[in-house]
Amino acid sequence: MKGAEIALRTAATAGVDICFANPGTTEMELVDALDHAPGMRAILCLFEGVATGAADGYARMKDHPALTLLHLGPGFANGIANLHNARRAHSPVINLVGDHAAWHVGADAPLTSDIESLAKPVSRFVRRVSHASTIAGDMAAAIGAANGPPSGVATLIVPQDAAWEDADLEPAAPVRGTHQVDTSAVEQAARTLREKEARGLLLIGGSISARAAAAAAAIQAATGCRVFTDNFPARIRQGAGIHKLDQLPYFPEQAIEALDGLEAAAIVGTRAPVGFFGYRSLGRSKLLPEACATVELCGPGTRPESDLEALAAALDAKPPAAPGGNAIPLPPDAPLDIFSLGTVVAATQRPETIVVQEGATSALG
Repeated sequence: MKGAEIALRTAATAGVDICFANPGTTEMELVDALDHAPGMRAILCLFEGVATGAADGYARMKDHPALTLLHLGPGFANGIANLHNARRAHSPVINLVGDHAAWHVGADAPLTSDIESLAKPVSRFVRRVSHASTIAGDMAAAIGAANGPPSGVATLIVPQDAAWEDADLEPAAPVRGTHQVDTSAVEQAARTLREKEARGLLLIGGSISARAAAAAAAIQAATGCRVFTDNFPARIRQGAGIHKLDQLPYFPEQAIEALDGLEAAAIVGTRAPVGFFGYRSLGRSKLLPEACATVELCGPGTRPESDLEALAAALDAKPPAAPGGNAIPLPPDAPLDIFSLGTVVAATQRPETIVVQEGATSALG
């Protein structure tokens, strides 16, 4: 079996089921292998930034790794902007980057570049395949690194000769790490939030599920602390029957005002908040008050449910009743704008309720 097919079969065996591709000559063996990897779907993208952005979005929404297939260093560079976003969101994205055959790199052909140096700033794992005989383990290691915890971007560089060579290998099984709740941090956070009462904060980031929101609501009900999510969480589940969480304001003046007076903060799945930019008028990066004590239960790239539920249990906190609101909202009696459009779209499930005022600009046609 060729190295390219071993790599893709290893990914498919691990449950990776999609590849967003913008390939070139050095990836032709990998393109062919996509047709022989059971359960793998290949999607051709006309620009590398589309491939990396789609992989990031898919990985966030599915909470499941996605592949990209990119052409040498220049192709990878075209996708870096969205890989920056994927790195910040800790999305499990695995980049397969084709390179020249190992014996051709020294010729310094026009598209030869230092792919490792391009990949390192946006990847938590970078490896170059040395031979077809190592490709199964290399692919498994990349998938394991992408899954984490912490999860993130992994980049595997595949020289073309490693893809076209034969190897007597079976697909390798990735090792997925497990997240252990830090019981001492949970106890410290519970003690601190009890003592500070309404002067405490619970800050949640990363991928926020309905389960995480319910645990956060229970902690808030038990302690009176404030609960915020990051400005831009990687993914957040919202809607009927799910406890609504407030987002930390984007502008630093508003965020500093919202956090003013806090004495303690428990931070889960993220880090202590900082401003997006260094504003001369503020002269500070950190948004929490200087005197605010912080306890980190788990860092970015870790699913926060188990930590939040452990903290709720330590506080003997019971979740409040799930909010109602299962009915589809009626359209607002106002012209369409960026705020009302979502309500109108939701109401399209009941077409008889759609009413758009005369003169309003409708995105619905």
